[in-house]
Amino acid sequence: MKRESACARPEDQRYPAVKTFAWGLQHVLTMYGGIIAPPLIIGSAAGLSGEDIGLLVTAALFISGLSTLLQSFGLPFFGSKLPLVQGVSFAGVATMVTIVSGGGGLPVVFGAVIASSLLGLLITPFFAHIIRFFPPVVTGCVITVIGLSLMPVAARWAMGGNAKAPDWGAPSNIGLAALTLGVILLLNRLGRGGVTRIAVLAAMVIGTLAGVAAGKADFSAVFQGDWLAMPTLFAFGMPVFDSAAILSMFLIVLVLLTETTAGLMAVGEIVGTDVNGRRIANGLRADMLTSALAPVFNSFPQSAFAQNIGLVALTGIKSRFVVSAGGVILLVLGLLPVLGRVVAAIPMPVLGGAGVVLFGSVAASGIRTLSKVDYKENMNLVVVATSLAFGMIPIVMPAFYDQFPGWVRTLFHSGISATCLVAFVLNILFNGKFVALAARGRAKTVS
Repeated sequence: MKRESACARPEDQRYPAVKTFAWGLQHVLTMYGGIIAPPLIIGSAAGLSGEDIGLLVTAALFISGLSTLLQSFGLPFFGSKLPLVQGVSFAGVATMVTIVSGGGGLPVVFGAVIASSLLGLLITPFFAHIIRFFPPVVTGCVITVIGLSLMPVAARWAMGGNAKAPDWGAPSNIGLAALTLGVILLLNRLGRGGVTRIAVLAAMVIGTLAGVAAGKADFSAVFQGDWLAMPTLFAFGMPVFDSAAILSMFLIVLVLLTETTAGLMAVGEIVGTDVNGRRIANGLRADMLTSALAPVFNSFPQSAFAQNIGLVALTGIKSRFVVSAGGVILLVLGLLPVLGRVVAAIPMPVLGGAGVVLFGSVAASGIRTLSKVDYKENMNLVVVATSLAFGMIPIVMPAFYDQFPGWVRTLFHSGISATCLVAFVLNILFNGKFVALAARGRAKTVS
């Protein structure tokens, strides 16, 4: 068997093909529920037929695979070459639903995404230069809230995924989630080496089999429909460029740039590798380029998937080539709807059980980073406390900003972007050059 190679950078580690694709499949299973939800929501709001919504789902899988490959494998000036999975972001769902509901339809949404993403591509150098303003006191807060903000997602999955379903929150659903979680914990406690690294995948298989036995998994529709479907360009018509819609989506792009920057720093911290301004810029360019191309293939803006950062932390598999393998699998799922239907048949409570430990792992990584911060004779404790509080507000009280202007809701409705902005600003005010200027001013007054 081919031996695993040793590399100077953890993310450049290579493994045998079988292991690489098995671990890559774990990444796909972890993020599958999150990636298909936005096209389902937007397609339903647009009044599309089931067949057309299915087209949006396969397009999301295809462009996510393309985006993940570009981000992890990389090309000159594009891609951070980090184990970061990309997918359709939830951040813009509400805005795109508003555009669709306002009579614009998908062509206006796609036009706004293309134009705003290209604008985002132009301003990526700015975001690349702010990395020096993200010390551990800032990144620790952001990483912690990334994990905490995903816990409601895991809870909804564990309850069944569909609040309108008759078995929503049923003990049988939560029990299936608990079984999956228990298997992950058991394998991590008793397993060794390769067993712990596929604990999530093995738990999902066992959980799915239990779901079949309990009547919560239905594979009867797997072989119904097309087996092969090539992407259709502009299937819903040519994009329409509306200035108001573009402005609304540009605010979302700013949030996406912030979240992807946070994701790049988080995965760099977990992997233990240097994430400098150049890597940030390359990662953001890949993000914006694939977001601009997504509407061509009938999909939506891309950003880093935080749940997969948790998988990297939990398994210890830091190789970007494993994530690239997951990107290849996503591309295949986008071209072979039959395989996508197999993955879609996994019960949502199974994903919920895995999500609890995956998302918790991200929060734990953030806490570990915050433990390295010096809290003596400075304002770091205040920065952490305030930033975490702002990040938790939209999680515990989603309607908190509903009466505020649209741009405020856009920036602060995401706990991740709220934490990032607040921690960034407070760190500069309390620990940056403003403190130094004030100190010099007091010294002159005394003298």
